[in-house]
Amino acid sequence: MSRCLAVDLGGTKLSAALIEHGIILKKQCVETLSSSDPAVLSAALSDLLVPMSCEADVVSVASTGIINDGILTALNPENLGGLNAYPIESIIASMTGLKTWVINDAQAAAWAEFNRYEAQYPNMAFITVSTGVGAGLVLNGQLQIGARGIFGHAGHMLADPNGPLCGCGRRGCVEALASGRAMGFAGSAYYNQPCTGKEIYSRYLDNQPKAREIVLRSAEVIAQLIANLNITLDLDAVVLGGGVGLAPNYLSLVEEALCCLPLVYRPKLLPALCGTDAGIIGASLWAESNCTLPVTFEIA
Repeated sequence: MSRCLAVDLGGTKLSAALIEHGIILKKQCVETLSSSDPAVLSAALSDLLVPMSCEADVVSVASTGIINDGILTALNPENLGGLNAYPIESIIASMTGLKTWVINDAQAAAWAEFNRYEAQYPNMAFITVSTGVGAGLVLNGQLQIGARGIFGHAGHMLADPNGPLCGCGRRGCVEALASGRAMGFAGSAYYNQPCTGKEIYSRYLDNQPKAREIVLRSAEVIAQLIANLNITLDLDAVVLGGGVGLAPNYLSLVEEALCCLPLVYRPKLLPALCGTDAGIIGASLWAESNCTLPVTFEIA
């Protein structure tokens, strides 16, 4: 494999990039259309990928949700507009004519960050705080996928049994309290008008008290999630990424909340180095590990 068409399918953004030897040669992004009709997503994927597929040798996809046997099951269907049980691998393989690999986006990002940190942390968690909350885990230097693709879906660990109902159907998940979508819901209820997580965060940066309360709650929930993962898995480090996770001052807020806990709950906390490209870079690295032709990736 020499050139990978890497795809990142998120709750709000669909991006694709041609990657060769770890270098992004070309990248395009479009909005993820919110629709429960799979034909809408298929059309968007086709428009984005088919023109680029003639320049690639293989396709690798980092997608939100659970990936099991190439089928996307959205644990929280709200993050994909209600879309569920979507055969993403076979659809993309059919439209591009290329061998296609599919992996969860947080798992892919974890693999990218593990490599970007030069494997310094053999037991590492990556947590993305974005539209939803996801996680990927590398243990003993190996990316963990799970028999059914569920490994690392820490955003659906319990944070508050009396908390809001999560889109997965369980009450009080981390995602229902800490995600960008959760911030938007909380802000909409308080300001009595529709709000996005981005708008709430902007108001937090403007020192609006209610917005600060909402963002602080998110950071505290993520800190408790990190503590739970650390006491369970004995981690070397946790890398924080995603649109919210990389927002100004958010990592510091999480770190402040962690510092209130006993030392045993506090792993090294690090920022994601691959930024918003972590999913596509990780997907390309994952394709490399699944292909028979050896390729040396140098992540810039």
